Amino acid sequence: MADRLKALFTNEVNDLKVLLTEAARSGTYLYPFQGILYFFYHRSLWQPLISKIGPTITLGLAVTTTMFFFTYIPQVAILAFTSGPLAPFSAILLVLSESSTITNYLSRSFILRDSLVDTFDGTLIARGEMALVAEGRQIKGSTASDPVARLGDVIRKPTKVFSFIVDDEVVDVSAVEHDSGGGNGVLKGWDGKRREAWVSAHKAAYTSFGAAAFVLEMVPFASLAFSYTNTVGGALWASNLEKSIYRAPTMDQMKKLE
Repeated sequence: MADRLKALFTNEVNDLKVLLTEAARSGTYLYPFQGILYFFYHRSLWQPLISKIGPTITLGLAVTTTMFFFTYIPQVAILAFTSGPLAPFSAILLVLSESSTITNYLSRSFILRDSLVDTFDGTLIARGEMALVAEGRQIKGSTASDPVARLGDVIRKPTKVFSFIVDDEVVDVSAVEHDSGGGNGVLKGWDGKRREAWVSAHKAAYTSFGAAAFVLEMVPFASLAFSYTNTVGGALWASNLEKSIYRAPTMDQMKKLE
């Protein structure tokens, strides 16, 4: 039994080493940082973020006030057993952390969803990927310099918002597939098995991107801005995928799924 557990542990460690090595080689961890620079130098992409600052701050204040009113005293009482005289200060930090987590969840679910999609699509238009965006939504005009202003009604909504949350060590595939029609760009026109093979073959790349994006969004008081810059980074990656930066699955990769 001990030998089996040891062998299982060894295999898991080896698999993790391979995943981390491939993740580092993929270079996709750079996209969130490229997104910061691209966002900074393209002010036309700022509008979705600016429009949501007010509602998000209002939500944050409401959540924080409510949390302090209902949970501060109870948490001070509990922390008094572990923190002693520092309990009031520890409780303040704890309530602020809890409030931030709740605010992030609520804002992503009810406030930021559409604006993140606009940022993603606007970045693709700025990169000249009009045909890619046109598969999922209408595009206004052809001469406007503001890519976000050219975005029209959504024809096919994305299966998930492009928030680039790490999920089981793989960043949300919708960040690249983009719409509920089963993906576009490199994945467009492929059947489910072939798309699955491609995603499986590039799991390390998704992990690399997701880890970097996750770390940035953990920065206090900057998570809102980094949500948008990470979205821009994801769009840059999707644009490069459209230009066939990555190869299609090989026959060996396809056979593994049969």
